[in-house]
Amino acid sequence: MTTLVVFTVIDILLLIAGLAFYLYVVGSQLNRIAANLEECGEIVDRIVDNAEPIMPGLRHINRTGGIVAGALPLLYGMAEEIVVGATYQPPESDERPPARPASGRRRSRLHETVGYEPVS
Repeated sequence: MTTLVVFTVIDILLLIAGLAFYLYVVGSQLNRIAANLEECGEIVDRIVDNAEPIMPGLRHINRTGGIVAGALPLLYGMAEEIVVGATYQPPESDERPPARPASGRRRSRLHETVGYEPVS
């Protein structure tokens, strides 16, 4: 009977040691998560502080964009009326050759640097 009691005590001690190790691991992971969340909270606070001066201008931009978006169908209809009466007349072109430099064709000296001399 004493052997059974000894094995039971050892088993209970191993179970408590396993649970303690598990709780240590979970606690350290939760501490890391808490630290990361705290850092994220600080970053969000900085973003909010930086965005506060922009908000009034953003409201104005959105209001102006809404006005422009409301006027687009009217502008589109006016543009269609303008295009209906217009016909494209291509400009008369006098075909000119490409411009040449006044000094004539330029001779490259890069060939001579590498030892190549083109036949003239």
